[in-house]
Amino acid sequence: MSALRILHLGKYYPPARGGIETVVESLCRGERPAVETRALVLNKARPTSEEVVDDVPVVRVGSVATIGAVSVAPTLPLWLARAQADVIVLHEPNPMALLAYALARPKAPLIVWFHSEVIRPRWQYRLFYEPLLAFALRRAARIVVASPPMMDVPALERYRTKCTVVPYGLNLARYEPTPQVAAKAQAIRRSVVDTPILLFVGRLVGYKGVEVLLRALPGLAAETVIVGDGPLRHSLMALAYDLGLSNRVRFVGETSDEELRAWYHACDVLVLPSVSRQEAFGMVQLEAMLAGHPVVSTDLKTGVAWVNQHESTGLIVRPGDAGELRQALTRLVADPDLRDQFGAAGRARVLELFTAEQMCRSTLSIYREVTGAASVACEPVTVAASGIAEARR
Repeated sequence: MSALRILHLGKYYPPARGGIETVVESLCRGERPAVETRALVLNKARPTSEEVVDDVPVVRVGSVATIGAVSVAPTLPLWLARAQADVIVLHEPNPMALLAYALARPKAPLIVWFHSEVIRPRWQYRLFYEPLLAFALRRAARIVVASPPMMDVPALERYRTKCTVVPYGLNLARYEPTPQVAAKAQAIRRSVVDTPILLFVGRLVGYKGVEVLLRALPGLAAETVIVGDGPLRHSLMALAYDLGLSNRVRFVGETSDEELRAWYHACDVLVLPSVSRQEAFGMVQLEAMLAGHPVVSTDLKTGVAWVNQHESTGLIVRPGDAGELRQALTRLVADPDLRDQFGAAGRARVLELFTAEQMCRSTLSIYREVTGAASVACEPVTVAASGIAEARR
């Protein structure tokens, strides 16, 4: 019997940068050879391209315009309608994919992977987005979320019986320090003498809370490194200057995967100060935990505080509270033994719950259930390397 054909309907696909894009790539590569995976995504440019990326067939449908963060691809419904698939996995939020699905109405069973909530003005959401999302959720055979708290979001309330939790996972081999990564990490440590390094990784946008982090730093005996770029970079650099932090805060911009892994190994604490429920999981937490470091993150009632467990793998503070964030950072900066304790617990938690192999095992089981195809393998899956996630969001 031939393998099941799984179509991942995403927004973009690597090398395009984004956390969801990284998850889609990990699934497409890691689910093979148990099933035949393909990706149908958008192209930020006009041409439509068909290519094979690390053995995964990828169609990037050309777009004619970009409205906000949404690429408008008029032919996406046609590509979806003629796709040969036994299961369609729609990765949401993804307004163009939702529209294409509503227009094409393919017969294959649908799985909606609900990665995060859409934060928009209520009238826009109810008028434009909610009807398309509701149509897909009604037709979905399963709805996947990455953490238990995400099952309780308002959009999923009436569909809770369809929901199942599949935590995101890291490819462990990807994060093993190569000689090059180890050398870079050592060079970083030599450049920062006897001072703990606080690391932030992510896009420089409002919901990430970097402004709150900067306001928590004056007088703290640590160096802070900001990895990532975005529209707020210049205003955040100006704020750091105004707060007298220019010599203690480094904005390093976008980095290569190798350099980012070096920062993960060189740092002492990861800080994820997000202030909005748009931060649904925080994969950077996993990456720092796997490297053996504690995390300070915020209580957003999403998966963030489920990943990083308070007083076990790190500390949780109220979102937007610079004073409480400062207290947490001060505590960890002053106590290397506590950092080691939390770091060891965090690494153990990743190895137990958050590996790419476990993630792909779970998705294969879901495909088997929704199609009744007992032939889908549940044997160990060879998971190809996934990229660094949150720096690409």
